[in-house]
Amino acid sequence: MAIDRHTPRARSIRHPKESRAKDLTAGGSTGNERLTAATGAVLIALLAVIGLTLLRLRPLLSVHLFVGLVLIPPVLLKLASTGYRFIRYYTHDPVYRRKGPPPPTLRVIAPMVILTTVTVFASGVALLFVGPSARGTLLPIHKVSFIVWAAFTALHVLGHLMELPPALRADYTDPQLSSDVAGRSGRVLSLAGALVAGVVLAIVLIPQYGAWLNGSNVFFHH
Repeated sequence: MAIDRHTPRARSIRHPKESRAKDLTAGGSTGNERLTAATGAVLIALLAVIGLTLLRLRPLLSVHLFVGLVLIPPVLLKLASTGYRFIRYYTHDPVYRRKGPPPPTLRVIAPMVILTTVTVFASGVALLFVGPSARGTLLPIHKVSFIVWAAFTALHVLGHLMELPPALRADYTDPQLSSDVAGRSGRVLSLAGALVAGVVLAIVLIPQYGAWLNGSNVFFHH
């Protein structure tokens, strides 16, 4: 006997699947904001490690390479979450329109943040695969783009710094708050998946480190 899809029994059968799907994909503009904030916090921590390696790059080059690769999937996740908000806002989604755009200063610097982010990571990956023979061509691009990127990214972080604590507390430290916006599981899994993907990428590409590590004396010669 067929069960009408509008009966209470049918709804009770469909509800668990719908609930799981909602918990993975829902959240709206607030969920997007929380995912972006959590990803940004992870990026700040990883970039702090990158900054420390720059102080003693020769002995810490392997750490620099490893963490640089770990950063790639979280950076892509951050670009995806902010890009999604951008698209939903400018396609006049009512929820995102009510949320409003970022402050004008952050909107102005956003293209430079994206451009320099792509340049830094693309040049870094290219350097890793080409090897020290590219230090005369790709390395200056990597260095200059990193400096410009660091300046614009610092402004971007400062512009969002006050948003990080409440967003992180809502999804990661306060169970009562985490239930107020659906999609927490999806946000946590997305960020965890990006980190795992980054670690796997960094491990898989360890053989590529050799040319730089073995040639570090030449590379850092002044």
